[in-house]
Amino acid sequence: MNAPDRALLEAAARGDAGAVRAALDDGAAVDARDGHRRTPLLLAALADHTEAARVLVAAGADPDAQDDRLDSPWLVTGVTGSVAMMRLLLPAGPDPKVTNRFGGTALIPAAERGHTEYVRAVLRESDIDVDHVNQLGWTALLEAVILGDGGRDHEEVVELLVTAGADPELADRDGVTALAHAERRGFAGIAGLLGAVR
Repeated sequence: MNAPDRALLEAAARGDAGAVRAALDDGAAVDARDGHRRTPLLLAALADHTEAARVLVAAGADPDAQDDRLDSPWLVTGVTGSVAMMRLLLPAGPDPKVTNRFGGTALIPAAERGHTEYVRAVLRESDIDVDHVNQLGWTALLEAVILGDGGRDHEEVVELLVTAGADPELADRDGVTALAHAERRGFAGIAGLLGAVR
C-alpha cells in the first residue's frame, strides 16, 4: 500500500477531516482498502466520524463498498444507529437493497437494536424495503420482536415499522408471526400493537 492511501485510511479511522483532505490532495485513492478491504468511508462510518465522512463523500467515496465481512458504510449506519451518518451518506446514492453477511438491509439491525430515531429516519428518507427478508427468514419486524427486549424502544420500532406498512402476517421459517413471538415472550405492549393491525 502506498503512503497516501495508508495516511488516508489512518486519518479516516481517527476522524481527522483535515488529514483526510490532505491525503486526498496527496493522491490517495478515495476508496483505498485496508487488510480487511475496509475503505476510508467505512472506517469513518464505523466510528461515526461525520466530518471525515463528509470530506470523503464530497470526494466521491462509494457508500456501498463492502469489506471482507460484507459491511459497507451505508449498512453499518443501521448497526450504529447514526442518523447523522445516514443522512450524510444519502446524497452519495447508497443502494438500500445492498445486504450484509446475514442477508439483511440496514433497517434490520437497526430494528433489532431498538434504534428508534434511525428507523424513523431511514423509513422516511430512503426507499428501503420494510419487509425485506434476511437469510434467517426474518424481516425487521420479526427481528425487533425475536431479538429485542420488548421494552419501550422496541415497542416504538414495531409501531414505526407497522405504520410504514410492514406486514405483520409475514412469518418466520417455522410459520411463527411477530405477534405470536411477542405473545410467547410476554411482550404485552408489542402484542397489543400487532394485534390491533391484524
